[in-house]
Amino acid sequence: MSKISFDDIGSVMATFYADEGVEDGQVVKVTANGTVGPCDQGDAFCGTAGQVRKGAVAVQVGGFMQVSMTGEVGLGRVKLAADGKGGVQAAETGVEALVVQVEQGGKAVICL
Repeated sequence: MSKISFDDIGSVMATFYADEGVEDGQVVKVTANGTVGPCDQGDAFCGTAGQVRKGAVAVQVGGFMQVSMTGEVGLGRVKLAADGKGGVQAAETGVEALVVQVEQGGKAVICL
């Protein structure tokens, strides 16, 4: 167990309309004006979704957040893209993020 915590440091939330299929904790992309939807593999993402309520969702668009990951993700400034399963993967193009922690079991802590 780590004695260092990055939970919600600098968290910036914005409310969007939610397309069908948006689930709590997954990375999402902007699909229309003020609307987010699930990401396909390789998509650039805008943040992570909270719970959908009455067709709207709070999306963390900045600050430190924990996301699921597929494959190897390095530490430091890296390019990430959606993995198509709600999480992220290392990519040649996508979102530049600061990865500060990679956990056993497929989780990473990133800062957008």
